[in-house]
Amino acid sequence: MPIDAAKALAAEPRTGEISWDTKDVQLYHLGIGAGTPATDPDELRYTLESRLHVLPSFATVAGAGSPGVISGLSMPGVDVDLARVLHGGQSLRIHRPLPAEGRATATGRIAAVYDKGKAAVLVMRTEVADGDGPLWTNDAQIYVRGEGGWGGDRGPSARPDPPAGDPDRVVERHVREDQALLYRLSGDRNPLHADPEFAKRAGFDRPILHGLCTYGMTLKAVVDTQLGGDVTRVRSYTTRFAGVVFPGETLRIRMWHTPASTRVAVSAADRDDTPVLADTIVEHT
Repeated sequence: MPIDAAKALAAEPRTGEISWDTKDVQLYHLGIGAGTPATDPDELRYTLESRLHVLPSFATVAGAGSPGVISGLSMPGVDVDLARVLHGGQSLRIHRPLPAEGRATATGRIAAVYDKGKAAVLVMRTEVADGDGPLWTNDAQIYVRGEGGWGGDRGPSARPDPPAGDPDRVVERHVREDQALLYRLSGDRNPLHADPEFAKRAGFDRPILHGLCTYGMTLKAVVDTQLGGDVTRVRSYTTRFAGVVFPGETLRIRMWHTPASTRVAVSAADRDDTPVLADTIVEHT
């Protein structure tokens, strides 16, 4: 069996040093659509180094190393075909506001392996800390088609109830044709997002947008419209990737806001509101 759950869970955590600077932050922000209009003061806080605010989802690419999905596939006990892998979900907990420049230690391990019958789900956990203590914890849920069925733990099945009533805010965000090409420069070079032939082998007509790009675009929309542009108010951010986005499409982002959290649902407006992010919650102050 390509996935040895016991071996993956027992493997020693991998620890490495990461660093980033303002250029890395700016590139990430541009990759998730910041900077339009280019001279808008609200956008300059994402693009101009002299007033730079760091969107918390930058944590998913900080250090420009392999994202959680790719890192998880290189752990002991895991040997699968990248074309059969999908990013199932992402959870991020922020312990302190992210600095625009930093050095930190990242420790990664497989925190769970679930048997979903026709697929396996790996949870790759990355904990990051600097000299002042913990900065963030990232959980990437890695869905591997055709690798389940060994009789293992199916994992949690409970999902949050859907938000009630009409959303408090609905915004649309256009995905540029070259959005995936720009976003991948922040570290995720998976050919699924750039190579048409690889995308076809994975079952798609053309390259798809990174799920974490949609993730970042969505958090930016929540921060900009519900949190007054204050990135330091975000405490955690969780989502399930329910569908794909193709470059050139438009995201429709629905938000249900409370003082402590914002529930979000994201769909592809061009494809009859096909869901792309579900079970999405931003906890904040």
